[in-house]
Amino acid sequence: MFPSTVRQSIARLPRRPSLAIIDDYLNTSESHFAHIPTSSLQVTTFNDIITPINETETARLVERLKPFEAISTMRERTAFPGSLLRSLPNLKLLLATGTQFETFDLVAARELGIAVVAAPGLGRTDKLNDIDSRPNIKKGGVHPTTQHAWALIMALSRNVAADDAVLKTGTGWQTELAIGLTGLTIGIVGLGRLGAAVARIGHLAWGMKVLCWSENLTQEKANRMAVEAGLPPDTFHAVSKEHLFRNSDVVSLHYVLSDRSRGIVGANELQQMKSSAMLINTSRGPLIDQAALLDSLERGAIGGAALDVFEIEPLPMYSPWRRTNYWGRDGRSRLITTPHMGYMDERLVNAWYAETAENVDRWLEGKEVLHRIA
Repeated sequence: MFPSTVRQSIARLPRRPSLAIIDDYLNTSESHFAHIPTSSLQVTTFNDIITPINETETARLVERLKPFEAISTMRERTAFPGSLLRSLPNLKLLLATGTQFETFDLVAARELGIAVVAAPGLGRTDKLNDIDSRPNIKKGGVHPTTQHAWALIMALSRNVAADDAVLKTGTGWQTELAIGLTGLTIGIVGLGRLGAAVARIGHLAWGMKVLCWSENLTQEKANRMAVEAGLPPDTFHAVSKEHLFRNSDVVSLHYVLSDRSRGIVGANELQQMKSSAMLINTSRGPLIDQAALLDSLERGAIGGAALDVFEIEPLPMYSPWRRTNYWGRDGRSRLITTPHMGYMDERLVNAWYAETAENVDRWLEGKEVLHRIA
């Protein structure tokens, strides 16, 4: 049970409360809130993002969000530290999506009487719309990021982006030989549910050897993760960080970002990689030292990289990662970039917004909200 003062703050709504839907780049949320009468709720959708990288941008973000009693977020595109929450005196309900909330200050939210709810991706409980219940994304094999990681690995190893570009521009035919994955070694940095799912596919599909490392990983835990993935207990090999980077043909990151893990892949790790190795990041941009990776790719020190995540998102137009007709030429490594699409699956995102809309319905009706985390 939550404190009565918190429950009362939810019940005592203004006559026409307001909801801000932020960071909805593709306007996916619109249909999920269409059934709510405008007389009951004022909905404002922001398709852009304000990144609080300095005091001016932080002030802009506060000014944008300050009027609203409820805010619907998309994953961690906008962080909600205590400093921001304390600057939003009208906020009573913060609607989060996904399963990770490291950038949300839940302690501060509780202190301020702000209800924070999640959207686990299973769909509405009242079946108001046509979205069926979805598989639980906490099981890594069904998570769309697992698919995206392999899409990037395959696109990089098979030269998909480079060959597509020369065909469409009429500047060539085949760019270079593809890399076969059969029998190669994949290194998994972070053997959680997603890392295990990615490793499982590589092992079953192409007989890849699996090396794993994380700060506290033991062989016993690696064996347990293999068994949970339906594989023999000795399939995943727990090794040192240096051993993984020196011996892997593909290195895929699946690590949770924290102060300790920031920059976990730096110049030293990149220097240890094979000259033909590929680095894949579908986790968080700051896990990799961006300057060190840029230097490594500029020199052609590794085979290539595929990045779905970046230190600043959306990626600024001036970012060196945006350069065209540059990567993979004149001795530089190949590079594939995607705009943080690992979780942007049609079914999953719609399920999140369906759950969010259900909680807004319940909030307006004075009912207990679902999936509450603060």
